[in-house]
Amino acid sequence: MDQFRQLQPIRRLTALAGSEAAARLLAFVLLLALVRLLTLGSYPLMDTTEARYAEISRVMVERNDWITPWNDATTPFWGKPPLAFWVTALSLRLFGINEFAARLPHWFMGLAIAWLIWSLGVRRSRREGVISLALLWGSLMFLASAGSVMTDMALSLAITISMRAFWLTAYGKEKERRRERWLFFVGLALGLLAKGPIALVLVLLPTGLWTILSGQTGLILPRFPWLRGLLLTLLIALPWYLLAEQRTPGFLDYFLLGEHWHRFVTPGWDGDRYGVAHKYPRGTIWLFLLVDVLPWSLLLPPMVLLTRRGRRAMKESFAFDPPWRSYLLFWGLAPAVFFSFAGNILWPYVLPGIPGLALLGASWLDRWPARAGIDRLLIGAIAFMLLLTLAFPFVCHRAAIATNNSAKAAVESYLSLRRQGEALLFIKRPYSASFYSLGSAEQVGDAEGLQRRLDGSSRDFIVLQRRQIDALPPALSGRIEMVRSFGRYTLFAEK
Repeated sequence: MDQFRQLQPIRRLTALAGSEAAARLLAFVLLLALVRLLTLGSYPLMDTTEARYAEISRVMVERNDWITPWNDATTPFWGKPPLAFWVTALSLRLFGINEFAARLPHWFMGLAIAWLIWSLGVRRSRREGVISLALLWGSLMFLASAGSVMTDMALSLAITISMRAFWLTAYGKEKERRRERWLFFVGLALGLLAKGPIALVLVLLPTGLWTILSGQTGLILPRFPWLRGLLLTLLIALPWYLLAEQRTPGFLDYFLLGEHWHRFVTPGWDGDRYGVAHKYPRGTIWLFLLVDVLPWSLLLPPMVLLTRRGRRAMKESFAFDPPWRSYLLFWGLAPAVFFSFAGNILWPYVLPGIPGLALLGASWLDRWPARAGIDRLLIGAIAFMLLLTLAFPFVCHRAAIATNNSAKAAVESYLSLRRQGEALLFIKRPYSASFYSLGSAEQVGDAEGLQRRLDGSSRDFIVLQRRQIDALPPALSGRIEMVRSFGRYTLFAEK
């Protein structure tokens, strides 16, 4: 054991973490992040979100159009700004058109968020920094998003940059303040390019309320170059918005009013161009928050409510540095508070607050008197999440989650069987079919469109879902023969 401890990597990890116990926890966290990286290409892109955004990025590379994201060959995608598409497209260009390349930049953005909160937590203590990483990577939504093709990780990175910069501008050393006050506005600009004005809300709402309620308005606000900083934000973000409107007029009206007003406050809004509005009861976002931070939402609250040590540690945590803890509380809960009265919400909407909650939880657990028990609890939870990460690709294929939510297998079968001139047809083409066929899969729209294509001179392949097979007219179903079934999708060939 002593020889093992003398190994150079172990010594470095111990020096980084501050103690052997913290080093063991840090090793598990690093292993979890590494396994997440290694499994990125082990299961297909899922419809609709992942496959849609990956296909938009693939088309961006194919067209070499870095201004307008395209939903399909003729329809611009006005639902989101391009930052997540840019990084995904760059990765696809560098590493090829595959799911690992599509997911890789989102894992790196998760790694960047981890470094940012580590750099804050370690200022308190090395142990607190390690625990913050464990709480971050061990959270279900963060772990899933760090390697999912979505826009939420890009937004979370931008918000983390701004929230970290705000705190360091307020309480950092003079040299730090000169740098971080500008990074605050850079983070706002990146947020505008990641998901739009919601980034301003999720930064300015918690920082503004915290500054006012803490009674430090006169001390903190003068440290920011507000006019020049906002000009910097506009200089970075505004050119894309203007170019996007110039290329496809109507973008600003739909994106600013439709996506940021009607989507959340207009009941039954049917103007969504790219999907269906989600209707959840008001306040459901808090349930989403509890699920998204599993397993911590099951493990940690009972420790506060049911144990004397937990209540004392929580009280001492806030008494030790009230501004820091209250700042993290505002940061962590801002997304849930803002979306409390919205019914059209999604599970990742609370993701930008998870880094703040991870730091808050670390500040409490670091003051827990029985450290050995906390270390065992954290390592056990991380080990459980590690097993889930390893098992997911296997379960995904074994339980037919992959074939029911992606057309990859059907497309690959077609590619192995086709001869020159034989097309791949879908009545309604999923985004995964477009991605894996490199845009060659065709959509015919309905049974009549399929009939017209089959009346052509070439022999074609057709992929149908179960309900589409049942709805085919007998004359049409008699013209095709099944090649192979892949979960929800079945590949047919024209007789």
